[in-house]
Amino acid sequence: MQKFKQLNLSQRYQIEALLKAGHTQSAIADLLNVHKSTISRELSRNVALRGRTARRYVAENAQRKTRLRHQEKFKHIKLTVDLKLQISNYMVYDKWSPELISETLKAQGKPSVSHETIYQWI
Repeated sequence: MQKFKQLNLSQRYQIEALLKAGHTQSAIADLLNVHKSTISRELSRNVALRGRTARRYVAENAQRKTRLRHQEKFKHIKLTVDLKLQISNYMVYDKWSPELISETLKAQGKPSVSHETIYQWI
């Protein structure tokens, strides 16, 4: 089974050209070596309903829409302000390592993050 990969700009240009040439979604999927539902989802998400490019697939517009969707989607933040304060207190006053802080918070059943996340925050 293939692992899912997102479409890139060159694949989007290929989709645009193949659609203009009159290929079906299934044929495009076979040529790009992706599942036909990937092409179907790509077209349903990225074909404009109004404006100059209404009901046409434009690769550059699709890439822009995809990038904006990814930037705007919700990102779960585990390292909260309160947790940062608690971690910094452990590090400054108790002289604990990030590994010890992470394991202690887990053992106490409190919200915690990995020691790698603490190192990146530092």
